[in-house]
Amino acid sequence: MPATSAADAVDLATAIGPLKLRNPFIAASGCFGYGVEYADTIDLSSLGAIVVKGLFLKEREGHPPPRIVETPAGMLNAIGLQGIGVRRFVAERLPELRARRAVVIVNVCGSSIEEYAEVSRILSDADGVAALELNISCPNIKEGGIQFGCSLAGTHDVVSAVRKVTNLPIMPKLTPNVTSVASFARAAEEAGADAVSLVNTFLAMAIDVETRRPKLSNVMGGLSGPAIRPIAVRMVYECKQLVKIPVVGMGGIMNASDALEFMIAGASAVQVGTANFVDPFIWHKLVDGLRDYMARHRIARVVDLVGSLDLSPRTVA
Repeated sequence: MPATSAADAVDLATAIGPLKLRNPFIAASGCFGYGVEYADTIDLSSLGAIVVKGLFLKEREGHPPPRIVETPAGMLNAIGLQGIGVRRFVAERLPELRARRAVVIVNVCGSSIEEYAEVSRILSDADGVAALELNISCPNIKEGGIQFGCSLAGTHDVVSAVRKVTNLPIMPKLTPNVTSVASFARAAEEAGADAVSLVNTFLAMAIDVETRRPKLSNVMGGLSGPAIRPIAVRMVYECKQLVKIPVVGMGGIMNASDALEFMIAGASAVQVGTANFVDPFIWHKLVDGLRDYMARHRIARVVDLVGSLDLSPRTVA
């Protein structure tokens, strides 16, 4: 039997409230399809979890193209939450995800509080859904979503309504397009959320100077990628100072070192989105990088790494 290395011996298991994960790496909503599209690229069960594309009650077309634009150190998208609707997802996609032993978190959308609650109720009755991520933060649709995520009362009301119809773990996805994202994390906690995830994309735009037209058909879209990472890390840190529930961080993670910033700042798990477009094989690199770091620093459990930021005064050599 081969000897076990120090990296192999570390414990990567973590938890988002009552949801136990084998490792802290989660495929972010909107960047991994419904999961089944990547089933031939990666063993879905090897991920901590996957968050599937956002689901409304009914199918949704989304915005017309162009709806993705590259930017320096990032990407703008205005997909408009295109999706197949919750009932088709349960009937057509969930059985395969279940067969592949994926840990499935569903991104729940709504244009009203009642729609959030009904979509959540349907998913709660479906076999194979592990948790719900409430999308109250999409910056590129005009109705629903962000109108709740930019209001403390709206955030509280959506979470509270969903809490009444499900026993599944609830994780609102928070917008960075507010003055104090930490106050929204606290409103979600008070309403019964088991965790919060942040950040969603930043509202942004790009212009073609030759035509003097917006590069996106929707004019504005959501900025993701490495350009937003330092801001996202700061917001995760601020939220962790204010709430007791777990925080899931995301925003421009391209390698294990990036993920470690979020975890050291207080994130119990991280979501990876834009990087998956750049390198669909990134997942084992993230796991290996985290294992190597923990072995080098003699950290036995990833939970001991969470929130381990050293704020002691610097010593001058």
